[in-house]
Amino acid sequence: MKVNIVYWSGTGNTEAMANLIRQGAESKGAEVQVKPVDQAQDADLNCDILALGCPSMGEEELEETEFEPYFASLEKQLAGRRLALFGSYGWGDGEWMEDWTKRARDLGAELVATSLVVNEGPEGDEAQRCREYGAALVG
Repeated sequence: MKVNIVYWSGTGNTEAMANLIRQGAESKGAEVQVKPVDQAQDADLNCDILALGCPSMGEEELEETEFEPYFASLEKQLAGRRLALFGSYGWGDGEWMEDWTKRARDLGAELVATSLVVNEGPEGDEAQRCREYGAALVG
């Protein structure tokens, strides 16, 4: 199984989540590629599961400069695609993830797991949750 993880991270928290999710997926035998959104290419869609990570920004929204345009560019290609969403937040109540999850579902994506959110950085139990999330994506 091939899992591609594309993320945007401002403080390093979402990047840390991406790498922990990679560890979990690899522990189940998946081939995993992790890259920041500014290095994403069309070929990254050639996978069994696409995992996308972005923290909450501003008024509980996706990062506007790089990640939102990237996600918008994928919209017509999400119908039927197996997708996972994750991200970190420092304030608010996770509304950005609820909105993002609904948006992905409305576009026809098949979310393979409940979207993963972590407050601040993934440490201790939160780091383990990220690894478990990666393992659960693979099954």
